[in-house]
Amino acid sequence: MSTAAEPIFSKGEDCKTSWHDASAGYNETDTHLEIMGKPVMERWETPYMHSLSTVAASKGGRVLEIGFGMAIAATKIESFPIEEHWIIECNDGVFARLENWAKSQPHKVVPLKGLWENVVSTLPDNHFDGILYDTYPLSEDTWHTHQFDFIKGHANRLLKSGGVLTYCNLTSWGELLKTKYDNIEKMFEETQVPHLLQAGFKKEKISTTTMDIAPPTECKYYSFNKMITPTIVKD
Repeated sequence: MSTAAEPIFSKGEDCKTSWHDASAGYNETDTHLEIMGKPVMERWETPYMHSLSTVAASKGGRVLEIGFGMAIAATKIESFPIEEHWIIECNDGVFARLENWAKSQPHKVVPLKGLWENVVSTLPDNHFDGILYDTYPLSEDTWHTHQFDFIKGHANRLLKSGGVLTYCNLTSWGELLKTKYDNIEKMFEETQVPHLLQAGFKKEKISTTTMDIAPPTECKYYSFNKMITPTIVKD
């Protein structure tokens, strides 16, 4: 029986307390990252990660990236004419990779260790020209909602006026597109936009683009044939 039908999180599951020192399982060919048995990132996501990175770096200046993973988005951000690149990562093994990666980048990289919940409150207001939020859900309870905790609590405060936020929660969106939606724009409009409005962003400043994608059939968290990139601009 295929494991594709099994949910990513079981009822009540919570990985948060163990996540930071759990082994970061990069496979030999560096195409997959697993932590605590969870499929955190896979290299087929690259075109989509590059789309998110392009939005996050579109204003230049200082970019905040939350979640480092396999450095796919981070490396793309570094290809743009930015000034500084701040990156939050909580897993020990992934952070070690981040520190090593940072040494060879063309722009100033500021690695920040810890859960984003503990780090972002220490960052200054109106500090960033772009934000890319792409962290892995750490519990069944926050599977579909953890991005909103960041967006509602911090995104507006951290962004400069005219700054841009982009984000994804593929583990959530992949599940919604398997079980509840067959239209990705409708999924975003109904499950994401109300939270963005509650966070203080204006409807006319929220836009999306979609791209065709072909996830591998064995991918456990995403099987839809499109992905969606949000662009959310602070007034």
